[in-house]
Order: sequence, then structure tokens, then C-alpha cells
Amino acid sequence: MLDKEVQTQVIVVGAGNAALSAAVAARERGADVVVLEKAPRQHRGGNSALTVHMRFPYDGMADLTPLLSGVSSADLRRMTDRVGRYTRADYYDDIMTVTEGKSDPELAEVLVAEAASAVRWMSSYGHTWIPTYTNPVSANVVSFNGGGYGLQEQWFRTTGKLGISVHYDTSAIGLLHDSRDSITGVRTKTTQGYCNFRGKAVVLACGSFESNPEMRARHLGRSWQNVKLRGVPYNTGDGLTMAMESGALPYGSWSSCHASPQDLNRPAFDVPGPDIRGDFWSRYSYPFGIMVNLNGHRFIDEGETWRGLTYAKIGRAILAQPQGIAFQIFDRKHRQMEVIRGYEEATGFKANTLENLARQLGILDIAGFLYTVGEFNTAIQPGEFNPFRLDGKSAIGITPPRSNWALPIDTPPFEGFPVVCGMTFTFGGLRITPEAQVVHTLGHPIPGLYAAGEMVGGLWHGNYPSGAGMMAGTVFGRISGTNAAEEALQNNK
Repeated sequence: MLDKEVQTQVIVVGAGNAALSAAVAARERGADVVVLEKAPRQHRGGNSALTVHMRFPYDGMADLTPLLSGVSSADLRRMTDRVGRYTRADYYDDIMTVTEGKSDPELAEVLVAEAASAVRWMSSYGHTWIPTYTNPVSANVVSFNGGGYGLQEQWFRTTGKLGISVHYDTSAIGLLHDSRDSITGVRTKTTQGYCNFRGKAVVLACGSFESNPEMRARHLGRSWQNVKLRGVPYNTGDGLTMAMESGALPYGSWSSCHASPQDLNRPAFDVPGPDIRGDFWSRYSYPFGIMVNLNGHRFIDEGETWRGLTYAKIGRAILAQPQGIAFQIFDRKHRQMEVIRGYEEATGFKANTLENLARQLGILDIAGFLYTVGEFNTAIQPGEFNPFRLDGKSAIGITPPRSNWALPIDTPPFEGFPVVCGMTFTFGGLRITPEAQVVHTLGHPIPGLYAAGEMVGGLWHGNYPSGAGMMAGTVFGRISGTNAAEEALQNNK
């Protein structure tokens, strides 16, 4: 029996934000476009459907107001009081700071230069934003209207209007080549058998390898083999593997990933849906309390800087603790100041003494825990606590130190929340040119092959700024789709 054949011009593998950005951009240029999605239709959208925002530069409310939908005058006033400027230079500096200067400067420059334009482009296709109501700081001032699910559903409405066909339950298993070794299509496995999608250019935007236990253990270490996913179970590295089988050059930090603090009882993975909140299990108020391990010891500077610049590396620190577990500790002041956000259904415990709280949490060295808290309280320096700025309210002379938002843990009731590491995506990927064309191991671009989203290597190393991955998905998705269409149409003449 012959394999089924589908003819088109541009083939996009994946159906997250980066992939659909590429598909729409390619269709804008006049190319026929097909999207291949591994997941079933009811779980479409990838990790993008589970996120909440993307990071982009702005000069003030004048840049943000046109993006907003259904915002009251009171909300606008509240935003105006808190929103300043976030420049391209700020963005670039944040990228280089959190990656310790290891981000590819050329790709980082493209990202920050094109981000604002890409957001306006998204707006032209009906995407809208709402204010970020919980501490809008560190560039996280607006979120997707409807969350990541709303973002993705708007992309799917757009692809439908533009006549872009999406094939669900379709796994890409290999790239097709012509006699000159140009990429001319994708071999897939579907519920009806094998199918070859043939075209003139392919955009790979089907995620990293975070859902593949073998690849996690091989590249990140054995402790990552059974880690919980803050994302979908479909990103098993297939796109990376078949690209490298075609000569693509691996690039970036294959030994690090986005890993954040998650509720102890979060499920093994998430799947998109209208009632699924991507941040439901996230426990991100750690900068304001303290975090200890099973032995009652602190192990990070919880208030090093803005949460959006640290959370993606905190998971790794938690995983390195005994039994891969930690406890976030707060007291009444934190509740009164409303800095414990999103914990309404968290796994947690409350007690009127620190000793009883430690027993409920299962901390092994209760005396050590009490010493840690006492030492922390004593080390806190004078100053005003302000969760809306880097307040410099520190704790010094202790290890690790505390840089900001240090409040004594001394007012009952005390609260504790057990957390574990949750992985979102891995940072290793493929080398691409600024035009998003995949680079061969011999150093030349591979004809007909482009990449975007989490498949792009070189941007993130050990850490990343919140929302920058989503923004990079749109930026390089748009670039890859545009250039793939132009190559396909040129080769069609």
C-alpha cells in the first residue's frame, strides 16, 4: 500500500505560538501552508496554551493601551501609577544578566529589536491583553486576554480564516530531501497510517525535549528523569532528532532548562483546555518569605531580584535538595500585605508556632529549622518593605544572603507550602541564522529548513527572563514563516 501524499508549499511542524506565528506569516506572503500537530484537537496548543504573558519593550502606557481589551478606567489608572518604561536596552541587559552573558548576542538583538513590532502584528490579528493585576513589575505588566489558552484559540481562529489547514494526531517522524539534500517535506505517522507532506520549505516549531525521560537523563542528569512537567507530554524532542539526523547543528545549553517551584501535588504534566490554568500549580511568592529544605536550611537568596528573573532557575535548586523537596515559609505579615498570591488551593499547612509548622511539614531537623529562622530574623536590616520595587531590604551576614523583601518570620499564624521542581522546557536546541534558517554542522544554512520556538538553541543558558521564551516564539516564528514562504515561492517559479 502506497503512503498517502499531500502537496503544499510551506509545512509547519507544531501548533504552539511559534508555529502558528510562522504559519500566519507564511500565509501573509502568499504561500500555501499546512500545520502538523502531534496532539489531538482537544489538547492542541502546546505549552503556549498554558502560559500567561510575553515580555516586550514599551515606552509607557501609550504603547500598552492599544493592546488592552475590556479594561476599566480604574484599572487604567492603577496601571498608569505603576508602569514606567521597559526599553530595548533593559530587555537586552536582562537577557544577558540572567544568562551570565552566555546568550547568543546576535539572536538576542533580533529578539529585542523585533519584539514590539511582533506584538503590534499580533494585535492586528485580534490578539488582546489585560493588565497583570498581581504585582505588575519586571516587564510583566500585561497578560494574554484569556491566558495562553485564549492566545492559542485566537491563533487557531486566524489560521482558519486564512485557509491554513491543521492536521491533528499527526507525528512528524522524519524530514524528506531532494537529490541536492534540500528539505522538501515531512514524513508523518497519523491515525490512518503514514503520510508524506511535500513542499518547498519546512518550519520546525514543535518544542524541546522536556517530555522525553531518556533525553532528560542523558542531557540534564539522572535526577531529571522523573521530574514533573509544567507543560504538555508531547514535546519528546522529535523535531530536534530528525533535524540533527539531517545534519542540523546542536546549539546552546543542552544541560539546562526552565524549571520552577511547583506544588508538591501537581500532576505529572498538563494538557491545554478551556478550564486549565497554566499557573494553577505554580508557587511563585517565594521572594517574600523564606525557602528551606528537609533539614530546615535555606539554600537560595529568595529575594535576589524580580521573580520573573529567578523563577526559571529555582526548580533546579529545589531538585538538588534532599528528596527534591523544599518548603516556602510565611507568617501573618505576608498575608496582611497580600504578597502570597495564587495559593488559594495550594498544598499547605498552618500553625501558631514554628515548631508545630515544622512537624506538619515533615522537616527532619526541627531545631535546625528554628535556628535558621532565628538567624534570618536577626540578620534583617532596617528599611521599608516594598513589593513593587527592588527595596534593598536585606539580610546580611548569613549564607545564603538575602537581597530584597526580607521580613521577619515572627508573627503567627505561620504558613508552609511544600514545593517540588517542575520543568517547562529545555534550553538546548538548533543553531539558526538571524533569518531563522537552520545551520548545518558544516556551517552553512540547510536549504528549506527553518526553526522557531523552543527548538532554537543559544538564547537561554541556565536561566531566562519570564515571558521571553513566548516572545522569542513569536519573533522567530514570524521571521521563519516569512523566509520559508519566500524560499518556497521562489523555488516554485
